[in-house]
Amino acid sequence: MTDRSERERRLSRLANAQRLRLEKSRRRDANPFGGGAYLLSDPFDNDRVILGGGFQTFSATLDDVEAYLTRGGK
Repeated sequence: MTDRSERERRLSRLANAQRLRLEKSRRRDANPFGGGAYLLSDPFDNDRVILGGGFQTFSATLDDVEAYLTRGGK
């Protein structure tokens, strides 16, 4: 088990506690444009994208997700 997968699980639990869902891109090359590979959405609001859905879907990094979740989604 890697530190990255442990961090993903921890952030996924944190997202669930805030009624959000952390999704990981299924692409092997993650994001060829140099961004992240994650997306944060609200499953209770028609899967509205909260983070990582700008120009390129799944554009958030784990650092972006952690920063968003630890500051309470603001």
